[in-house]
Amino acid sequence: MLAAVVAILVAPVSLAADEITVQQAVDKVQREMNAKVLSVQTLQVGKRKLYRIKLLTPGGQVRVVDVKANP
Repeated sequence: MLAAVVAILVAPVSLAADEITVQQAVDKVQREMNAKVLSVQTLQVGKRKLYRIKLLTPGGQVRVVDVKANP
């Protein structure tokens, strides 16, 4: 019985561990697009969590990229 209780308590923690942090999302986008981050928003779309990152490219363009927190 104790093992079942422990498994139930641990399961939600392991699901959250699959989620990337906002800093990981920012680092990934900066690396891939070679751009400066202007702002970041965390959005909940249904059951999904997104990071909306606004960037300034080296060419002076503003771009918005959505990164899934649960890839």
